[in-house]
Formats: sequence, C-alpha cells, structure tokens
Amino acid sequence: MNKIAGLFVVISSFMTAQQQMSLLDCEKAFQTNNLQLLAQQYNINMADADILQAKIWDLPQLSGQINAYNPEGKKMFDVGHAKGAQVTQLIHMGGKKKNEIAFAKSNKELAQLQFSQLLVDLKTQLHTTYYNLYFQKLKLENINKQLGYMKELLSAYKVQSAKGNVSLKDEVRLQSIVIQLNNDKVEINKNILDVEQNLKVLTGITEDIEPELSEAEAREILATQPIGDEEDLKRKALENNADYQYNMKLIDNSKLYAQWQKSLNVPDINVGAGWDQNGGTFRNEINLMVGIPLPLWKSNQGNVEKANYAIQQNQKNAEYQKLNLETKVQSLYRTWKNQYDQLAEIKATDLNNLDLVYNGMLNNFRKGNVSLIEFTDFMESYRQTALQIYDMKNDIIQSAEQLNQLVQTKIFY
Repeated sequence: MNKIAGLFVVISSFMTAQQQMSLLDCEKAFQTNNLQLLAQQYNINMADADILQAKIWDLPQLSGQINAYNPEGKKMFDVGHAKGAQVTQLIHMGGKKKNEIAFAKSNKELAQLQFSQLLVDLKTQLHTTYYNLYFQKLKLENINKQLGYMKELLSAYKVQSAKGNVSLKDEVRLQSIVIQLNNDKVEINKNILDVEQNLKVLTGITEDIEPELSEAEAREILATQPIGDEEDLKRKALENNADYQYNMKLIDNSKLYAQWQKSLNVPDINVGAGWDQNGGTFRNEINLMVGIPLPLWKSNQGNVEKANYAIQQNQKNAEYQKLNLETKVQSLYRTWKNQYDQLAEIKATDLNNLDLVYNGMLNNFRKGNVSLIEFTDFMESYRQTALQIYDMKNDIIQSAEQLNQLVQTKIFY
C-alpha cells in the first residue's frame, strides 16, 4: 500500500512540475516577472529624478563675521561692537537651467526608447524560444516513435542472430539505425533543456513549460504573410524601430547638450544683502552686493567643442544605423520568403503520403514483403526528412519573429 501511495506522489510531483501554457500566458508572466525588464524600468525613474534635480536652484549662502581682536580695547572676540552677516544667491544667466532641464528631459526620452527596444528584444526571444520548444518536442515525439519500433526490432534480431537464423550483418545494420536515433534523441533533449532554461529566465516560472499550441494553430501561423514588399517593410522599420529612433533622438540630445555647454560660458551673477554693525561708513548699515566673474575668456570652450563633435559623431552613427537596419530587413525578408516558398512546395498530401508510406513500409516489412536493406534505407531517409520538415517550419517562424523584431509593427496577417 505504501509503495502505491509513493508511486502516486511521484506521479503527482512530476505532473505539477510542468505547466501547459499558451504563448499569451507566457507573455503575461514575462511582463510581470522578467527581471531584465523590471531593472530597465528604473532607468526611466532615474531619468525622472535627473529632471527633478535639474529644476532645483542652488541654495542661498549665509555668511557672517565677528571681531577676532579689538586693537583699541585690546580685547579678543569683541562681539558686542563688531559683527556682520551676508546672504547671497547665485543667479544662473544665459538660460543655463532651461537648457539643463531640456537635456534631462531628452535623456528620459532616450531611456524610454531603450526600454522599448529591450521589451521588443526580450519579447522576440520569448516567442522564438516558445516556438523552438514546440518543434523540438514534436521532433522528440517523432524520434521516440521510430526508436520504440526499431528497439523492438533490434531485440528480436539479436535473439534470431544468436540462434543463427539471421546474419550478424543485419543485426549491425539495425543497431546503427538505433544508435543514430539515440544520438538524435540526446541532441534534441539537450536542445529542449537549453530552451526550457531560457524560457524559465524569460517568464520567471521555474516549472517546465509545455507549449499549448494545436497543430491547426501552428498551420495558421505558418500560413501568415507580411503585408508589403521590401521597400514597405524598410519604411515601416525606419518609422517604428526603437533602436533606430534612439540613434536619431541621440542627435537631438547631443544638440541640447551642446546648447547647454554654450550657455555655461555666460557668467552667472551673485546677488546678496549684507549687514554690518560697525565696520562700514554707517553703523548697522545694510548693503546690496552684486558679484559677476569677468568674462575675459570662454571658460567652457573645450566642452563646447567636444559637444559639437558628439553631434557629428551621432549623425554618422544614425546614418550607419539606417543602412544597417534597411539591409537587415531586406536580408531577413528574403530569408523568410525563401523558407516560406520552400515549405509551400511540400503539399499537405505529400506529408500525408510520407506517413502512409512509413506505415506501409512497417506493415510490409513485418509481412516479409520488404527486404531489410530496403527497410533500413527507407527508415534512414524518413528519419532525416521528418526532422528536416520540423526544422523548416521552425525556421520560417523564427525568421518571421526576427523580421517583426526589426519592423516593430504588425506586418504578418
């Protein structure tokens, strides 16, 4: 009884260690739990803090003076007869604070674009990982189906080989197919473990995720095509790609920074008021104080030139990013098109015929109508074809997701 209960516990723990989730479920978990996304959000919060800091003026300064030594009365710290106080405030001129605030606001826009790009990149990783896991599971299921039959067949041939009823050569031929299938299984399982690990990091879910995707849904996804030709996709990418928009915004940002640095050459004014008990012309006199640096040279000229060079640098970087984005869109679109056309040549009837021939070969081999050489040759060809078809389907979806990552607006319908 205890053994049966223990068995139920094992089965129950295995079942709870897996979650069947749709892609939408994974996206919701990703938006809630992804640590990279949550950490990047703080850059926007810090940019808000920089804007707040830029709006704060310098504190007024209070200074005072007392007598240290009275030579007439020969008295130390004659506070009762000689003391004074001043209050001064630094007044920024030349629009320094306005330029500093504008630059801080521009930095926030950059932080928002960086967040948007990270969101797109991670979401693309989530989609490609999810679909990759789906097709790896299908490959594993197919390999296990073949492996189950071939292992049974190999066991039977080993018995007959030991009795001398079949040749050792036939046994070795079957053994080589089983070894190859086992190698495929090991490689696929390794891929599944890698993909599952990535999916856990992306979603924040520690249990293994089982893709909830029907065959009909997968066919519908594979059948979708982008609206527009290469030029349309390039134009949409330039309008929506957050990484490219970041580089364009960086030009404006560097111009605002240069304007701020230029304004720092304008002298600021110190304005204040002072009270002096006995040290001035009058007793208890109140004085107005104004101080300004002498603008004999531009004290911030080096930073101004550096900022101007940054503008030119960012303009060149934006030109590079534009060319890079356009060529990537072109390359990915053509890659997707070639893969799509290649799969389109394989009709549904061809896939059905492949399964029919597979089942027919199994039945005919059992009945002795097919030789071992013919059977093993077919099984090797079927193994390769089945895996290639899954890879073709996976590659199409991967290319489509990467194209979405570049264009960053809905293009597949």
